[in-house]
Amino acid sequence: MNGPDPQLLLKLVEMKMPFGKYTGTVLCNLPVSYLEWFNRKGFPEGNLGMLLQTMYEIKMNGLEHLLNPLKKK
Repeated sequence: MNGPDPQLLLKLVEMKMPFGKYTGTVLCNLPVSYLEWFNRKGFPEGNLGMLLQTMYEIKMNGLEHLLNPLKKK
C-alpha cells in the first residue's frame, strides 16, 4: 500500500476522544500539547492509541492539510 490509509484518516476527523480533559473533542482537533503529553507518557493501547500517535505525527510534520478534504464531507 502506498500513501496514507483513507479509512484511518477518516477516523481522525470523525472519532471523538472518549476520555480525559478533551472528552468529546474530535481527534484531529486535539491540541498539539495534549498529543505531546501522550508521546511523553505513552499512548493508550489499541486502536485509539494508534490513532492518537498518527495524529501526533501528522501535526508534528505539518501534514494537517491532508485532513482538510475529509473534514468537508
